[in-house]
Amino acid sequence: MVHATESRSSTLMIASAVVLGAFGALAVRHLMHGRRPDGYSDVRAAGPDAMRDPPRDWDEVDERLDESFPASDAPGNY
Repeated sequence: MVHATESRSSTLMIASAVVLGAFGALAVRHLMHGRRPDGYSDVRAAGPDAMRDPPRDWDEVDERLDESFPASDAPGNY
């Protein structure tokens, strides 16, 4: 009887994973529905010319960092 209980438990775990995966996929689809890449009006162009209050000192590292935002990786020449 132990084997039947383990088999039922495994089947339940697999079924649960499938159901949770399906709900997760539906949730992502629902959240992403209707979003367009061009709908981000709050993102400014890179560079001090596009800033409201540009800094006095602006070098190549500042430029590369600003161009890479909002990426999480630092620029290669940093």
